[in-house]
Amino acid sequence: MTPPGRVAAALRALGLPGEVRVFEASTATAEEAAAAVGCEVGQIVKTLFFLAEGRPTMVLAAGDRQVDTAALAQILGVGRKRLKMGSPDEVRAHTGYQVGGVAPVGWPARADVVVDDSLRRFATVWAAAGAPNAVFEADIERLVEAIGGQWARISRERE
Repeated sequence: MTPPGRVAAALRALGLPGEVRVFEASTATAEEAAAAVGCEVGQIVKTLFFLAEGRPTMVLAAGDRQVDTAALAQILGVGRKRLKMGSPDEVRAHTGYQVGGVAPVGWPARADVVVDDSLRRFATVWAAAGAPNAVFEADIERLVEAIGGQWARISRERE
């Protein structure tokens, strides 16, 4: 099964109605994805992979924000130096997706999930769907509930 196919199957299994949309052009960055679907950059969900003292951690942040890693480390109960963003190989190994297409669903193993409060500005958001040219739309509250996310204030506006 292709990564976008795996995302579609995961959405169905979670009872989420999102439809995977595949584009000819890249949707790997928040700006590219927003242009492709015609929404605000903030409505694009960046799904980021961190290791917190080796513990897999998924972070969902708005496309117009930067993750404050000090705040994230505090929420996860680890020292700032014990929190690191996953390398491309670690991302693929833990999520099954390549950087630029990491979906917040369909991971082969569970992870801690932290969702930035700034996403609550939007009723619906768009997230990567397993490939750097695929996305799906979701109701943010339903998505976060379905993946067991914890809401927290962990971002600042991008510089």
